[in-house]
Amino acid sequence: MSHGSEGAPPFRLIPVIDLRRGQVVRARAGERDAYAPIDTPLARGSRPADIARGLLDAVGTDCLYVADLDAIMDGVEPDGASLEAVASACPGVRLWVDAGFSDLSAVERFTQLGLGRPVIGSESQRDAGLVRALGNRAVLSLDTRGAERLGPEALHEEAGSWPEDVIVMTLARVGTGTGPDLSGISRAVALGQHRRIYAAGGVRGPEDVAALAQAGAAGALVASAIHDGRLR
Repeated sequence: MSHGSEGAPPFRLIPVIDLRRGQVVRARAGERDAYAPIDTPLARGSRPADIARGLLDAVGTDCLYVADLDAIMDGVEPDGASLEAVASACPGVRLWVDAGFSDLSAVERFTQLGLGRPVIGSESQRDAGLVRALGNRAVLSLDTRGAERLGPEALHEEAGSWPEDVIVMTLARVGTGTGPDLSGISRAVALGQHRRIYAAGGVRGPEDVAALAQAGAAGALVASAIHDGRLR
């Protein structure tokens, strides 16, 4: 699914799966401890490969964002078995994987698996060093919860360290259907200049997609609106 004016790159919808203990869970408002196994018309059960396939088929895209909540919350290694199952079920699909990466050695161990492009979440960083070191090999996620910016202020303010793909992740809006953070997107677009800015959190349907495209976003990370049939 794409939107955009003549000559402009198409707006990209990137489906999201949240992994917890080998299952896909339903994300809501960033309250990760309370996430329950997903129940969706797109697939039976909550197996990562089945949910991933259902999401990708629903919106016809070639990129999938995976949040490994065990790795993000507990500091464990990424769930390689689930990622391998998704990659096998979805040949040709690129995975963007947030597994709480906070140092270069963890990123290098992950990239050696060949299972996707690492997403560096600002909430997991102590400084901007890892983002600068990786450059365009990684995606940056600028994480906020409400009015609070998570992670180093420098990452949020100094666009010179940003890679070409940047996610504006508004955790409190995830799964809530409250609409995307258009002001945050507009700010990141202005600050990031030529970089591709993706919205995450609160997207309800086609009207929000149109508003994000108007604000200059390159795309949006979406789960609930696809499961609920509002974006297909």
